[in-house]
Amino acid sequence: MRKVAVLMAEGFEESETLTIVDILRRAGITCDTFGFKDGFIKGMHHIYVKADRLFGDAIKEYDVLVLPGGRPGGANLKGNPDVIEMVRYFDSHNKYVAAMCSGTIVLSDAGVIDGKQVTGYTGYAEKLKGGIFKEDVVVFDQNIITSQGPATPFPFAYKIAEVLGKDVSQMKEKMLYNFAGGK
Repeated sequence: MRKVAVLMAEGFEESETLTIVDILRRAGITCDTFGFKDGFIKGMHHIYVKADRLFGDAIKEYDVLVLPGGRPGGANLKGNPDVIEMVRYFDSHNKYVAAMCSGTIVLSDAGVIDGKQVTGYTGYAEKLKGGIFKEDVVVFDQNIITSQGPATPFPFAYKIAEVLGKDVSQMKEKMLYNFAGGK
């Protein structure tokens, strides 16, 4: 069974992080959150969430590493040398690295986007050094999946699920129907 690890640093963007986890779990994919301390982690909007597991080498058993954004969540991920090394590990082992919003800045520092197409938060073209910046909502190039920001976690999570071999077309239709007031 495919597994996804979602990192939660202090200041993580709640809507990005929790929507990704929700969509992937609905798709039948094992998706665990990893924090950097025991207990609750404060999100960007002061919502406290307890991670499923602590950050460590167990993440290497996963197929996808997800870096959500947030302020200062993205910067906190970027400033953690263990995160940079984990991103490099995933890249060198041909595993998927998925990042959105300010979480994308980690990719440039880790040196995993050179010559690859990427997207990120508005104005991040200069921050994603080495990458070929696109204005698309979601960009998938080789083993890197990127997305823009807080309005895009649904298509981002769907792309992760699709890359892992899930057909999410029916799931998308059902969710849209339910959001539109269907029964």
